[in-house]
Amino acid sequence: MSGPIWKWVFFNAFVLAMLVLDLGVVHRRKHEVRFKEAVAWSAVWIGLALAFAALVAYKRGAGTALQFLTGYLIEESLSVDNLFVFLLIFSWFAVPTHLQHEVLFWGILGAMVLRLLFIVAGVALIEKFEWVIYLFGAILVYSGVKLALEKEKKINPDQNPVVKLFRKLVPVTTDFEGDKFLVRRDGRTWATPLLLVLIVVETTDLIFAVDSIPAVLAITRDRFIVYTSNVFAILGLRAMFFALKGAMDLFHHLHYGLSAILIFVGLKMLVGHFLEIPVGVGLGTVASILALSIVASLIWPKAPQNG
Repeated sequence: MSGPIWKWVFFNAFVLAMLVLDLGVVHRRKHEVRFKEAVAWSAVWIGLALAFAALVAYKRGAGTALQFLTGYLIEESLSVDNLFVFLLIFSWFAVPTHLQHEVLFWGILGAMVLRLLFIVAGVALIEKFEWVIYLFGAILVYSGVKLALEKEKKINPDQNPVVKLFRKLVPVTTDFEGDKFLVRRDGRTWATPLLLVLIVVETTDLIFAVDSIPAVLAITRDRFIVYTSNVFAILGLRAMFFALKGAMDLFHHLHYGLSAILIFVGLKMLVGHFLEIPVGVGLGTVASILALSIVASLIWPKAPQNG
């Protein structure tokens, strides 16, 4: 890991403290997260990310802070696309609204660990095999083109290979058992559908990480900056989900913006040895693309479906 170990220890201790506060205090009583509460928590996480950027600027300079902000904005943008998929997952499994926050909480905790492994492995690969950066760039360009051509998001958790294997190994109850992921019955341990939802959320995030981690590595190879920008983005994901889930259809042009962002950072990786794009220009480009896609969604709303 890059930099002093104490940075990693303090940062992760802070994140865990915030998560304990969130689940153990604020959401100790299971309830449906309302719009105002979700907006307030979204503002808290964005404010914390900006405060962290200011701290980075003070300790390591404006350039590193811009790298963090660019990585954070890219991750936050791509995370919005995750929200559509999470909404489909919850609808498919018919997850009660008061349990959705808990699933996202544990899903994001797992995502933090998986993404740290991805980041460390990704940077190590680039440092050892320089040509890997071209592979990452090509993956991002391909993913961007694929996203632009995607007409409609569909999921079928029953076809998820991890879920299929899990069902073969562990018996699963028919109905939800409150907020429990596992229950004991007839001397056996049974999984509940809530655990299946968590597995699908985790594997889905893993697939998204294949795009999002290389996207930030196009901005910087500093493991700490890549990791912290990822963590701040996914920490705000739960609150953003509940703030936006009632208005997902408003952002129907957003996937074109996300597609353009992936293609841009992919090309940045591919031409990095020949043309260096300043971090400030990268941040401005990503922010502009995101803003334009949101404005386009509002100016040209989605046509109502007949029937």
